[in-house]
Amino acid sequence: MIKVDIREKSFAGTTVLGRIQFTLGQGERLAVLGPSGVGKSTLLRIVAGIDRKFCGDVDRPARMGVVFQEPTLLPWRTALQNLTLIHRGLNEQAATEALRRVGIADKAALFPAQLSLGQQRRLSLARAFAGAPEFLVMDEPFVSLDPEMAEEMMRLTETLIAETRPALMLVTHARPEAERLTERIVHLSGRPAVLHPETKDHLRCVTN
Repeated sequence: MIKVDIREKSFAGTTVLGRIQFTLGQGERLAVLGPSGVGKSTLLRIVAGIDRKFCGDVDRPARMGVVFQEPTLLPWRTALQNLTLIHRGLNEQAATEALRRVGIADKAALFPAQLSLGQQRRLSLARAFAGAPEFLVMDEPFVSLDPEMAEEMMRLTETLIAETRPALMLVTHARPEAERLTERIVHLSGRPAVLHPETKDHLRCVTN
């Protein structure tokens, strides 16, 4: 169970996030929609445990996967090493299988700069799913891709989610992505930003 209770997040004395509360159970999929600059990535970084300078509490499982807007790969390590160095205990055979699942097992010995953008995105997905995450966080994962590549990556993401069944938090500004990959949609808006539920379901969401 993922439990998020953010009371406040501020930068330089300015409150950017207000009270945000929600829970996610196993396999539940939530999309957070909102315009650029509203604080979606800030919320994601808090939920993912990257930003710890906030008032509140977040309970998350140890096994997590994160997919950022850009691949954020280790440029001085091979595709295979980008998996084995991130996931301690992941052997080369398991890492190679993770690369095979995204269609780039033959690129295992190449460095990120030797990969196309699409291959880098596939490697980023492989890294996120290699540890069989209980919780997956995705930050606009299809941004800047052309329509054909975006559709290809969307189908691959759907397959990996169906196989692994993690809880999912997708941050995006694209409604079609949210409707396709998730079950529930909320909107982040306001100053400070808070969540507004779009549908009347069992998502716990408190705004102020």
